[in-house]
Order: sequence, then structure tokens, then C-alpha cells
Amino acid sequence: MRFEGKTVAVTGAGRGIGLGIARRFAEEGADVLMIDLDDGIEETAKSHNARAVKTDVTDRGDVAAAFSALDSLDVLVNNAGVITISRLEDLTLSDWQKVLNVNTTGTFLCAQAAAAIMRRNGRGGRILNAASGQARQGFIYTPHYAASKFGVVGLTQSLAKELAKDQITVNAYCPGIVGSDMWDYNDREWGRLLGESKPGGYKPGELMAEWVANIPLGRAGTNDDIANLLLFLASDDAAYITGQAINVDGGMFMS
Repeated sequence: MRFEGKTVAVTGAGRGIGLGIARRFAEEGADVLMIDLDDGIEETAKSHNARAVKTDVTDRGDVAAAFSALDSLDVLVNNAGVITISRLEDLTLSDWQKVLNVNTTGTFLCAQAAAAIMRRNGRGGRILNAASGQARQGFIYTPHYAASKFGVVGLTQSLAKELAKDQITVNAYCPGIVGSDMWDYNDREWGRLLGESKPGGYKPGELMAEWVANIPLGRAGTNDDIANLLLFLASDDAAYITGQAINVDGGMFMS
């Protein structure tokens, strides 16, 4: 029970990786606040021994209201994220702004609110930001997503330097392919576009299987693979690690 007596906030906690992260922190004894825009977030939280608040992480007022309910905060996991996939000529300004707003601006707003609580409490803290393999290398048909995740790494490094004097560490995590609803979408949309140059195109699941086959460890990641890294980074064992972007991708990117 490494996190008994500690408060952990997880954004994008309604499903997928975020839900897996929130569940693991709760199992380790943390008081978990699940933050998500999903209407069912409160019911989801009840079934995971957590509390919840429906929040739009791109809205400063919503974020302020969510964090105002916390008397203390030890760990923030900025996990909320979205992606869209399209050719450059078809990429709308609306999609560009949505992806940057959620992935980068949302991370900034929540980190700002969390740091204020951590500073007030005076006992340090951990801020963990979701980047991506696309924070290492941009990929075709997702320039806005790559830009948003490169931005998260820059934000992480800058905040790590500013908050170090308060004993608040700031790190980013870079998942690769993880089985989730988002990757079902990725398989469908990347498969549709990339399949145009392939005889017969890609059948559902075929593109992801092809990509997973090229991962050195030979499999896609799981929610627990991501959570294991974050539990370490949030623990006392990682007190001397800050400003880092750490890959958790089975070896897809080695840098």
C-alpha cells in the first residue's frame, strides 16, 4: 500500500489507460480523484473505490472547480488525450485546435492547478504528463497530434526546472501501442488511408498486427505496463528523477 494517505488525481480516467492507472493507484491505497468529461465517470469511480468529478480539462473554470475540492494533492497524472487522423489537406482547424487544446493546453491547466496545491501544502509532489511515441517521432497523417505531444515534453522540462525548488518532480511518459478504444480508431483510420496503396487494403486489425510484429518485445502494451511506470515515478524511489520523458513501448523507440 505505497500510496496510503496520499491523494492522486488522474485525468482522462473514464476508460482505457486512464482507468487502468486510477485503478492501480486505488489498489495501492491512494485517495483517487478521477477526472473525465464522460457522463458516467461518477459511476465508474464508485466501482473502483474512488471519487470523481466531471471536468473539461480545456476549460480553466472547470479545472479550477475540480481541483478546488482537494485539500491536498500528492500526485497528478495528466492522462487525458485525443487523436484524429487525416491527410493534411483534410485536416480541419477545428480538429487541430481540439487535439492541441486537450493534449497540451489541458495538461498545462491541470498542472498549474495541481502545482498551486502542492506548493501550498509544502511537502512536494509528482506531476506525470502523458506524451507518446509521437513525442519522439511524428507519424504520417497526425501532425497535430505529434505537435501536441512534442509540446507536452517541452512543458514537462520547463515545469521540472521551475518546480524543483518546491520538491515537485515533473516527468512525462511515452506509451507506444496499447490495446484501447483509441487504438481501435487508429487501426481503422490509419488502415483506411495507408491501405489505399496496398492491394485489397487493410482488414480490421491487420495494420495493428503488422505494427505490433515490429515491436522488439513482440506484443502491444497493456494498461498495467503504463501504470507500473507511473507507480514508480510517483513513489519515493523516484524522488531524484525529474524532467524526463520515459518510453514505455516495448522498444519501439530507443532514445
